[in-house]
Amino acid sequence: MNGRTSRSRIGRREFLARMGLIAGGAAVAPGVLAACGGGGGGGDDDGRAVSISNWTAYIDPALNRKFTRMTGIKVTYTEDINDNNEYFAKIRPNLSKNRSIGRDGFVLTDWMASRLINEVRWVQPLVEARIPNKTNLRAALRSPGFDRERTYSLPWQSGVTGIAYNIEVTGREIRTVEDFLEVEGTKTVLTEMRDTIGLIMASLDIEPEKPTFAKAEPAFDFLERAVRDGKIDGFNGNEYVSDLGAGNLAAAFAWSGDVAQITRDNPAVRFAIPESGGMLWSDNFMIPKTSERPALASEWINFFYDPVNAARLTAEVQFISPVEGVPEELTKLGGEKAELVDNPLVVPTEEFLAQNHIFGPLVGKEEERFDRRFSEILGTG
Repeated sequence: MNGRTSRSRIGRREFLARMGLIAGGAAVAPGVLAACGGGGGGGDDDGRAVSISNWTAYIDPALNRKFTRMTGIKVTYTEDINDNNEYFAKIRPNLSKNRSIGRDGFVLTDWMASRLINEVRWVQPLVEARIPNKTNLRAALRSPGFDRERTYSLPWQSGVTGIAYNIEVTGREIRTVEDFLEVEGTKTVLTEMRDTIGLIMASLDIEPEKPTFAKAEPAFDFLERAVRDGKIDGFNGNEYVSDLGAGNLAAAFAWSGDVAQITRDNPAVRFAIPESGGMLWSDNFMIPKTSERPALASEWINFFYDPVNAARLTAEVQFISPVEGVPEELTKLGGEKAELVDNPLVVPTEEFLAQNHIFGPLVGKEEERFDRRFSEILGTG
């Protein structure tokens, strides 16, 4: 315990049940979306190929090859999602006019998934008949507030936002947001508002679970002051992945699985959940409304809901899997993969979940106020 008061405690089951209400994401890459093409909706199998957008370092490439061998469906897989709002802006010109974006699936965070499903309605239903493995979805994740029947979405992975740092650059461990600000060297925070403001709110003993703009104002002021005073040098999506490993960054607000992958090659890079708690989140697979291959895209996500494939994906990306049976399959794999079962960042325990927060839903014009204030600090407002 760190002595803070008013901490909202959640158990494993409650966390999983609420993951459908909030969250964060991650990635980088080129990938230009197609500007032409017709509307979607067709379910035939003409052209046995699918095109998927995802975040950086969020796949085992061997699994895409295995999927193609098993199904005959070719996969064009592009790591071109770096930030939820950035990707939304990229697809908006075409999807708002019912034009193709050259993709049959993409992976975005819960709050953005809610916007696409319930507000702008830019996604189409998954083809249920092509997803028999949907039954392996963890029970508590089956009915999120934004997609009660999981008609339009399936979770890809979940994770935790905390602080990554290169101890060879910082010269000491980081345990709090205050530690993060005080270490020497270049430091960045995330362009994902809920992650950055959520971590700061928690450090100021403000509950991210019940956000209002009035409550969050001290966190925005804290961030603005830190940027102005040169204690925070910039904002990024998960570009930090290469910069941390290369020693170009001393520390960064970061996502758990990304850092787990870096540390395999560079043990100087470490991940800390602040004493005030990290942020829990989930990303979801969806099919854009203009895709003409929803059946094949549904087969693609079905493949990753086989516990054997899900476990291999987990072993590679080291985020929290939404698929039942993954811990058992990791154990069967043996060695370092089996050891992941004891890693709470991969298989979270009640105690681990009790240390962390979920950013609550923003009601009415609150989201607009949060986004405007955050954009002003980023210099994009």
